[in-house]
Amino acid sequence: MDTKDFIKSGILESHALGFSTEEEKEYIKYMISENEDISNYVTDLESEIKSYFNQNQVPPPPDVREVIQLRNIKSDIQKKKFVFNQTSKEKNENKNEYLDIEVNDTYIKVHKYWRPAFIAIFILSKIFLIAGLYYYFKTTSLTEEVVRLKTEIQQIK
Repeated sequence: MDTKDFIKSGILESHALGFSTEEEKEYIKYMISENEDISNYVTDLESEIKSYFNQNQVPPPPDVREVIQLRNIKSDIQKKKFVFNQTSKEKNENKNEYLDIEVNDTYIKVHKYWRPAFIAIFILSKIFLIAGLYYYFKTTSLTEEVVRLKTEIQQIK
């Protein structure tokens, strides 16, 4: 196969993008070692692909980036093993290690003892509301009865 035909075939592009099979990979390695034009074409092609991807890259959303960083921190912590025979200097160094975790949460986190307090306040507010309505209606009915009794007394006089 001629060098120009080999370049035009697209095998080098599929190799640079990682789509070639094992047989094609070995054949391309052989051709690169034998032919300097193909070697130069492959290096130019790889640099063009790299510059294309660098120019058209899209950064991940910030939330995804935070999740990935937290996963990396978690995996690093899990990889560290506790050593029982530490010197005092090593213990002091390990005491200074801590995690900087920044959370973007829109939820309110409440201590577990506040939940029953809020429920009790809610129930008490409903009881007082019902009692207030009861006494309001009772007083209005009593005032109406007082007015009715006054009119009866005046009619009797």
